[in-house]
Amino acid sequence: MATPENKLAFDGGWGYDPAPESTDHINIKNRYGLFINGDFVKPEKGKYFDTVNPATEERTSRVADASQADVDKAVKAAREAYRTTWGRMKPAERGKYMYRIARIMQERAREFSVIESLDGGKPIRESRDVDVPLAAAHFFYYAGWADKLEYAFPGRTARPLGVAGQIIPWNFPLLMAAWKIAPALACGNTVVLKPAETTPLTALKLAEVIADAGLPPGVVNIVTGAGATGAAIVEHPDVDKIAFTGSTNVGRLIQKTIAGTNKKYTLELGGKAANIIFADAAIDQAVEGIVNGIFFNQGHVCCAGSRLLVQESVADEVIAKLKDRMETLIVGNPLDKNTDIGAINSSMQLEKIQSYLKIGKAEGGEMHQSSCRVPRKGYFCRPTIFTGVSQSSRVVQEEIFGPVLAIQTFRRYDEALVKANNTPYGLSGGIWTDKGSKIFKMTQGMRAGVVWANTFNKFDPTSPFGGYKESGVGREGGLHGLDAYVKLGAK
Repeated sequence: MATPENKLAFDGGWGYDPAPESTDHINIKNRYGLFINGDFVKPEKGKYFDTVNPATEERTSRVADASQADVDKAVKAAREAYRTTWGRMKPAERGKYMYRIARIMQERAREFSVIESLDGGKPIRESRDVDVPLAAAHFFYYAGWADKLEYAFPGRTARPLGVAGQIIPWNFPLLMAAWKIAPALACGNTVVLKPAETTPLTALKLAEVIADAGLPPGVVNIVTGAGATGAAIVEHPDVDKIAFTGSTNVGRLIQKTIAGTNKKYTLELGGKAANIIFADAAIDQAVEGIVNGIFFNQGHVCCAGSRLLVQESVADEVIAKLKDRMETLIVGNPLDKNTDIGAINSSMQLEKIQSYLKIGKAEGGEMHQSSCRVPRKGYFCRPTIFTGVSQSSRVVQEEIFGPVLAIQTFRRYDEALVKANNTPYGLSGGIWTDKGSKIFKMTQGMRAGVVWANTFNKFDPTSPFGGYKESGVGREGGLHGLDAYVKLGAK
């Protein structure tokens, strides 16, 4: 049993002893350079910035801040590798390198998962069981397509684009890197990748894996930095493709920047997914799906189920069960295997979430938070729900990116459909019912790129992912993910 000092008590008066994952097996350098042309090199201007553990507010490492000159060096290395080696290599040989990367990632999975949780604040269970296995699976999947593009695009010839500039967010650092790098390499392109400035460490660890796999120098280059570094990649005249995952506002800026150029682009942007529970749903299963869709990932998923639409006749039951379930959730050390909700990624993101809590209350919403303990140090937020909110409420319409759920009710399916579609976003959604006909009817009307039925937040490298409206342009994953990295011509 837990001692009084560390006990996490629930209503029954019991709790769990801490069960932290060991960090003895990981190796984080005090300082990281830029991964360019197969080696870690110093930034041209000699600037570095701190990366911070959000659970402790302590510095984890120092990382190079890439300037425009560094980005130019990375793009030149990528272009040279494309021209002399990777673009000319037999597709089956490219696949071999990718298989090797995937296998090394699997061998180092434990190290990757711990670093992901240290750097980003997500619970070790999510890093260990979701992020790292899915990242390796993406390399395995696209490695298999490397020499089969003629089957992916029957009757057409598929040629690589050249150099792909890729910019990824902080919520799934390693998975997003694999999500973007793997299809680009399979199609014969070379890459310049920029991870988020708050979560660069697993991307830099991936650079080590890429070097260990013997990938030719310059095929993958990883440059770290903030917005200016990303802008330098987008604006570079020798980049042929931009792949971006992040906020809608930045996505708009990218579209404006590359307008009038020949650059292809895919943008995976914000979301405000609606989970719809009908009266005939398996209520306990649905409640667990809601918790998984918004709280277990701290709401740090662009497709998080941050809106709940529940049929009036079961609304009281669903909300009561949801509040009871919230009381069992443990907020705390991301490396503790008991933890359900880890740390918010940064102080800036925590301030944004807290500002939305004030907005929700000011707009007349009734806020309920779990009574769980929260560590004094670090960036943490209790799981929160808002009831009594209207369709125009900002907590209903705007992406918060935190463990905050806005709940509304509906009477008929057509009302649920109208409310689900009535946001600027269209990335994902969920439906909970025991009627297959109702699932098909709702999914045909929902303007969302991905809709789950009686589950939520399930991903697979074979499935396309992307949104409508302000949730982005294009698709990633599956065969659709290949299309974004090739030029198609007549056979």
